[in-house]
Amino acid sequence: MIRSVLISLLALGQIAVWSGPVQAAEVSLSDRLDVLIASYPDVLSHVDGNRLILKDGGPAIVIDDGKAKSHAEALADGDVEDMLSQLYPHGPCETRPAVNFDPGRIRSQDLMTRFYGKSRKDVAGRLTTIDWFGGPLQVTTAFGVDKALVAVRDELKSLPEKLRRPALKSAGTFNWRNIAGTDRLSVHSFGAAIDLDTAYADYWRWAGGKPGNVPVYKNRMPLEIVEIFERHGFIWGGRWYHYDTMHFEYRPELIAISNAAGVDACAR
Repeated sequence: MIRSVLISLLALGQIAVWSGPVQAAEVSLSDRLDVLIASYPDVLSHVDGNRLILKDGGPAIVIDDGKAKSHAEALADGDVEDMLSQLYPHGPCETRPAVNFDPGRIRSQDLMTRFYGKSRKDVAGRLTTIDWFGGPLQVTTAFGVDKALVAVRDELKSLPEKLRRPALKSAGTFNWRNIAGTDRLSVHSFGAAIDLDTAYADYWRWAGGKPGNVPVYKNRMPLEIVEIFERHGFIWGGRWYHYDTMHFEYRPELIAISNAAGVDACAR
């Protein structure tokens, strides 16, 4: 049933209401993979057993390596199945994530480098510069990320000045680097993420949190800003247990999978 409506669900912004928590297992891996392929059609072709087949004929990507992983192990070396395992709750309401609930923070680096490039040079060849409230930002043109971010900017302009203020300055987009404390590439390395004004940012490490033990959640980012980003395919780091409220990254497949599951951040 879900499979028959996957493509229509990719029209971001159609948020279904749900009455309780939904586990990823209720949306089959097969269905989640269909959404992934539909979200990145320039790169992904189809599934063949336990492999994702690429359109360019390059080496196939293993979907599930068969290893039972802790959350920390999945973060350090996630496969495609791990990457899609948690459902991202989106909508104009704040969520208080449970321990180690980090939907989107687990990524298959193999897959991400196939999407955007395996080196700084590869990524740089697909960058463009957009205007962000009077300042230049470098972002990737892959999958229309640049166009999606321009659409976010234009929609943010409609917010009252007080609400849009935290979005007027960017703390960075493209930056080829590892995530702090890891040897994994940040999504900023691919030009597919944006950090907003650090003056309004909260981050789990700054609050004294440790991996798997973040006792305090903080957020000063208006949910009106978050909803606009999500409507255009970006997920928000404020939905993570290991929160990063200035961070947004382009992950339309997670929004669409949650639509298929009927996930709504405003459900009680």
